[in-house]
Amino acid sequence: MTTRDVYDVVIIGSGVGGGAVARQLAGTAARVLILERGPVLPREPENWSPESVFVDLRYRSAETWTSGERRFRPGQYYFVGGHTKFYGTAMFRFREQDFGALEHEDGVSPAWPISYGDLEPWYAQAEHLFGVRGQAGLDPTEPPRGAPYEHAPIPHEPVLADIARRLEAQGLKPFPMPAAVDFGPGGRCQRCGTCDAFPCRIDAKGDAETCLVRPALLQPNVQLTSEAYVDRLITDDTGRRIVAAEIIERGVKRRIRGGLFVLSAGAVNSAALLQRSATARHPRGLANSSDVVGRHFMNHNCTGLMALHPVKRNHTRFPKTLSINDCYFSDLEGKGPPLGNLQLLGKLSEPILRGAMPAWTPRVLRQWVAEHSVDWYVMSEDLPHRDSTVRVNTDGTIDLRWHRTNMGAHRKWVRTASRIIQRTGYPIVLAKPFTMDTPSHQCGTVRFGNDPATSALDPLCKAWDHENLYVVDASFFPSSAAVNPALTIAAQALRVGHHLRTEVLQ
Repeated sequence: MTTRDVYDVVIIGSGVGGGAVARQLAGTAARVLILERGPVLPREPENWSPESVFVDLRYRSAETWTSGERRFRPGQYYFVGGHTKFYGTAMFRFREQDFGALEHEDGVSPAWPISYGDLEPWYAQAEHLFGVRGQAGLDPTEPPRGAPYEHAPIPHEPVLADIARRLEAQGLKPFPMPAAVDFGPGGRCQRCGTCDAFPCRIDAKGDAETCLVRPALLQPNVQLTSEAYVDRLITDDTGRRIVAAEIIERGVKRRIRGGLFVLSAGAVNSAALLQRSATARHPRGLANSSDVVGRHFMNHNCTGLMALHPVKRNHTRFPKTLSINDCYFSDLEGKGPPLGNLQLLGKLSEPILRGAMPAWTPRVLRQWVAEHSVDWYVMSEDLPHRDSTVRVNTDGTIDLRWHRTNMGAHRKWVRTASRIIQRTGYPIVLAKPFTMDTPSHQCGTVRFGNDPATSALDPLCKAWDHENLYVVDASFFPSSAAVNPALTIAAQALRVGHHLRTEVLQ
């Protein structure tokens, strides 16, 4: 063991959670190491190639997971910056009511151990760090804000501006989707049309690498080791403290010792790592005396809609500018349980549609659909289910079982959203549900709470069972809400990082 293998803080994962904690600890006296299993994503022409990204799956992990007898290749991406290298830039705050218990058609979405007020200043800081563009005061479900957005929203292109007016004519309240994009005078965004699900080769997308990890690495106390897979965590003889992370770095196994460990590998892989680290004292895995680690997996209920007009062509280059929450807490009549959020998808292209449409579909038809479609994302809350699990197979691979909930409400929302879209002048609406193959909104597998008997983490994401282990990614979510999770992960991670800097590492 050398001194280079000993750190004050070891952060496992360089996505939003790990990156935000590192950003908070940058410039302190603590010696911080970020471990990332993937490499730095190369900046290359293929970044913007639909053929490379969607047909060749150039950047998707080659690993396979199981779901019982079924084997599949999940939509996992392992790079510095995590999944934000491929996300669609959506940066929503959870609604204030999302932090309390909410009655849904299929059951109750549980309350969080913290309130919206606890996160509001950290939401503001996260929006600042990511350069989020938006407009307050238009979303009917918008939670209280201490200040308006720092940056004006990305303006609608003509097709979408017309749709927004037609939505307003229906009595709805569309609003600009809050987006982390460096757009505007002097900004890097070129409206390339390849933002959602593509890496940005010009750093215009506000991802975790660009906004969190790189700035943290400018400080001498923060280091990054990429292509370092953490196989397990090692405890001391008492089982109360983590003393080392056993890693495999480019085929070589070694141990990294630390005073404090922050696990931010993503909801699936964080749960799996804790289970792989089982000991005689912790036979069900670390941080798991409550038996909740690897349970309550949630992933949102999502359906893609392609709205088609037989004559109109959609030349929009950056479509992620419009969203609707009129049915977030009820239906259009203000009755019934929550339905969810509606927002625009990135612009579909012919290569993207090859996997979504039947194999016999002629290329010319796929091209026609891509040119004439306006593409939407219908999202509803997935409620936690104890038997929605992440487990580790004997060969080390992941087994994911997802007991989907709230699907009746989601199907109603898809029907309602389709009618809303048809009334904007698009007579044909095609639907394509998302499956567990796309766990991009994975959450809930190492939930936090106020009771060690029913949660793995306390309200500051410290493991109840261990003195120096924090889990800071979407695995801490007790519920999924019905908007994108990235900003909420960032806000809580900044809050936790501030706590570590000011109270734990003093």
